[in-house]
Order: sequence, then structure tokens, then C-alpha cells
Amino acid sequence: MRLWCIPGMGYWGYYVVACSERPLVELDALAGARGMTLRTTAADGWQVWACPRGAGGGDGDVGNMNTLARETGSPALFGYVMDSDCVVVEAAAPESGAWTTCLGRTAMADYLGDGGQGLTVDDYFLEPRDAAERAVAWAAEAGRVAAEEALADVLASEPGPVDPLAENILFRLLDRLGVVPL
Repeated sequence: MRLWCIPGMGYWGYYVVACSERPLVELDALAGARGMTLRTTAADGWQVWACPRGAGGGDGDVGNMNTLARETGSPALFGYVMDSDCVVVEAAAPESGAWTTCLGRTAMADYLGDGGQGLTVDDYFLEPRDAAERAVAWAAEAGRVAAEEALADVLASEPGPVDPLAENILFRLLDRLGVVPL
């Protein structure tokens, strides 16, 4: 899935990814989310919903992915896209737990700054290799087989001149996890 935006008008908001027989918007875990729209579905009930910041008069708050993973009984993932520059990835699974990383680390570092604290992007998010290890466990719990090296490559990639949208990196990650093919 390739997404396109008008230059200078990047996407701000969430992508919510989970597996359920019911539409995700009907689940209690996402009851507070407003303005969610279905972006795509995949085999075995996997769904991707978009929740733009400010959609439907809401603040873009989609709830808690740990709660979503418990309610569905399967792994869940939230990707918060920041102006199509970078993505905060939060993932959880009922057995393997939660982990957080980011895509587009250079842009994320710019967004975070250091606030005089001397903290870096690595202080807030798992590094690509560590995130890839956790992602393999997440995929296994989803009944998928994922290659750690391929995940690490995606997790370390950056938006660039040919493909400037960080959300496309998120969709490559979903493809490598085996849940939503490109």
C-alpha cells in the first residue's frame, strides 16, 4: 500500500493495526477513538484503520494498544505518524508484552530535541536491532514468521527523496511482520 500526500501537508495521526472478526471501531478498547476509517484488510482478519489527529472533532486519542491486544487476544500495533516525517510505533501482544520504537529516527530526533536533558532518540525508543528482536516475537504470536534482519533493515530506514513518507516505512514494517502485505 503506497500512500500519497501533498508536499508540505503530511499526515498527522494514528494507524491502528489488529486482528479481529469484528471491525476494530466496534471494540471497547477503541471506544474513545473518533473519526477512524478503514484503510485496508488482510488475511485472517487483520485490519488497518486510520485516525487522523483532530478527526471528527476528536483529539486523535485511540486508546491503549495493550487493552486492544487483550480484547482481541492477538497482537496489536499503533503507528503515530508525525507530519509524514517519522512514526512512533507502539506494539503489544497478550504473551510477549509491549515495546516501542520509531521509524525515521533522524526526523524523530529533531522533533524530540534534547530539552536540555541530554537525552537522545535512543533513550526514548528501542534501537532497530532490539526492536527487530521484539518484532519477531510479536509476529510469532500473530502466527507469522518474520526475519529479524529484514525487520532491522526496515526499522533503521529513513524517508528519502524517492519515498519521503514515513508512513510508507510503517507499511513496509507491517509487510515484513507478515500481517498486511504491500
